[in-house]
Formats: sequence, structure tokens, C-alpha cells
Amino acid sequence: MEKIKTFFRRETVFCISFLLAVLSALAVRPDRAYLSYPDYRTLALLFCLMIIVAGFQSLGVFSLLGQTLLKRADSLRRMSVFLVLLCFFCSMVITNDVTLITFVPFTVLVFRMVKMEDKVLKLIVLETIAANLGSMATPIGNPQNLYLYSASGLSTSQFVFAVIPYAGLSLILLLAVLLIQKNEPLADTAEEISQTKEPEGKRMTAVLPYLCLLLLCLLVVFRILPFLPVLICVGAAVLFINRRLYASVDYFLLLTFLCFFVFIGNVKRMPGISGLLFSLVDGRELWAGILTSQVISNVPAAILLSGFTDNFAALLTAVNLGGLGTLIASLASLISFQSYTRAYPEKKRAFLKVFTVWNLTFLVILAAAAMVLNGMSGRS
Repeated sequence: MEKIKTFFRRETVFCISFLLAVLSALAVRPDRAYLSYPDYRTLALLFCLMIIVAGFQSLGVFSLLGQTLLKRADSLRRMSVFLVLLCFFCSMVITNDVTLITFVPFTVLVFRMVKMEDKVLKLIVLETIAANLGSMATPIGNPQNLYLYSASGLSTSQFVFAVIPYAGLSLILLLAVLLIQKNEPLADTAEEISQTKEPEGKRMTAVLPYLCLLLLCLLVVFRILPFLPVLICVGAAVLFINRRLYASVDYFLLLTFLCFFVFIGNVKRMPGISGLLFSLVDGRELWAGILTSQVISNVPAAILLSGFTDNFAALLTAVNLGGLGTLIASLASLISFQSYTRAYPEKKRAFLKVFTVWNLTFLVILAAAAMVLNGMSGRS
């Protein structure tokens, strides 16, 4: 019993997602349709990127990046701004999921190096917000944008108006939060750390295979390559280079995503819920998208609600803003939660508290802005 309690505390989100999947399976009996539920491309990319990042970590790459960063950042404020902006702008190209997989572990490492671990929680939450909101600015930034932009026939101008004003406001809000925080010098600590001996194995010849594998993953992100050959390539390459990296993959995170896919797939097949959505969504896309995202996350919300409205621009705005709020409002946020609580397992409640406060703050401000802009467009 004690082992079960320990497992539940360590993998709380997975346990909840598993329970939801099981309960939904009681209402919708398992059949062949279940095979169409998961987004296999997302799962494959998550696996590949986690194992590639583990490869970089095994070579001390992030440690070297941390030392380089600390040599240029002479204060906590400057370093925080750099890391948050990195997440905001990188997410536009490599997606919010990939950004958080890459930079959240890096942030934990850096703050351990400067002995400021008490400051890292708020910054990781802001990085998560930055990745989720920065990713809205491009059609390839996140899965819901990819789906809605390709499936709805939105023009470029419609897409821009639906997301760019909120991405811009988000950037201003993030910078304001970072710039008003108390500043602290890092110079002494950074100097001490920069003198540490470089980890072995950081030669370019060792890093190059992982860079090539990362490039292949980015080509999948851009839909230039199919995911299955890249998955096989990454798996085979890691088996040859360093098979111990397989133990570094967070398989429970992958299972968490899979359970949510099963839950959402079953919900879409429940007639009662589908009929209710028809009556609730039409003309109320903004709030329908935001509120639905809080319960089932914004990617499934986009897929689910797109069948009940023709106003795809409003839905696009809604599901992107809907990524704020609860922990599962954006499944990418689970990456930050898992990464942080792996490093600090005793601080799950602290993460959820700080995460919820800041996400709701941003959500209220951006939702109010959306109401104003929608009202102005309605009058025009």
C-alpha cells in the first residue's frame, strides 16, 4: 500500500489521466476506433526529443551552455529575461512541447549552478506561459494551430488577426513581470562555476550525431519528413551510440499523453455530450474554447469544437488562450510539471499553486482583451 501511495504522489497526473481513460472506456467499449485516438506523431516526437536531450545531457552540453550563459548574464533579472524570451520565440518554430522539453531541464541545471534553486519555480512557470503563448504566433507553433489552419481554410490575414495581438500583449506582460522583480547579482557565483572542469565527451564528434537526429526531428515538426522513419532512425542510432539513454526517457509522460488521447476520443463518441456541444458552442466560441480547454486541454478542444462552429478564427484565439489556466489546459504544461517535480518531488503542491496563480492572471487579462477586440470587430 505504501508503494502505491508513493507511486501516486510521484506520478499524480498520470494516475488521473489513466483513471479518466478507464472511466471513459466503461462508457465506450474498446474497439478498432481506439487505434485512431492517439496523435502518434506527437508521441513519436516526444520520445525522440526526450532521448536526444538526454544524449546532450550525457555529454555535458547543457552544462557548457549554462556556463556560457552565466558569463554573459551578470544578474538574476537578465538571466531570467533571456531564458523566458528564448522559450517565447523558440516555441514559434520548434513548438511549445519541444521548447519546454529542451529548456526546462536546462533552467533547473542553471539555477542549481548558481545556487538559486529557490528562485527557479516562478521562472519555470513563466517559461511555460511564454512557450504556450509564443507558440500561438505561427501556424507551426503548436498542434492546435496546425490543425485549425490546415482544416479550416483560414486566410493568412485571418490567422494573424486571431493570434498576433495576443502574442504581442503576452510578450509585454511577460517582460513587465520579469523587469519588476527584485534583481540580484550573479557575477561571483558565475565566475566560480566557469572555472569548473569541462565534462568529458563534449567534443564535436560526440555531439554531431545528436545534432543530426535533432535536425531530423525538426524536419518532422515542419512536416517535411514523416515521423515513422525518423522514429526508427532515432531508435536505431541511440541503440548504437548509447543504449543506456533509453532509461532516461520519461515513459510515464508518454503514457499520460496516451491516456488523455483515449479519454478525448471516447468523449467525442458520446452522443449526449456531442448534442450539448452543438447548443453551447455556436456564437460562444471564445468561452467554449477557453472553458473546454481547462478540462480536456486545448489540442483536443480544438479538434472537438471545430465540428460545432464555422467561426474558426474565434476558435483559434480561444484554444490558444485556453492553454492558460489549469495544468492540463495545455498538455505541454505537463512537461514543465514533470521536469520540475522530477527534480523537486516534494514541491508538487507549490508548483500547482504558483502555476495556477500566474496562469489565471494571464488568462483573465488576455480574455478581457479578446472580448474588447471581438466587440470592436463586431461593431465594424
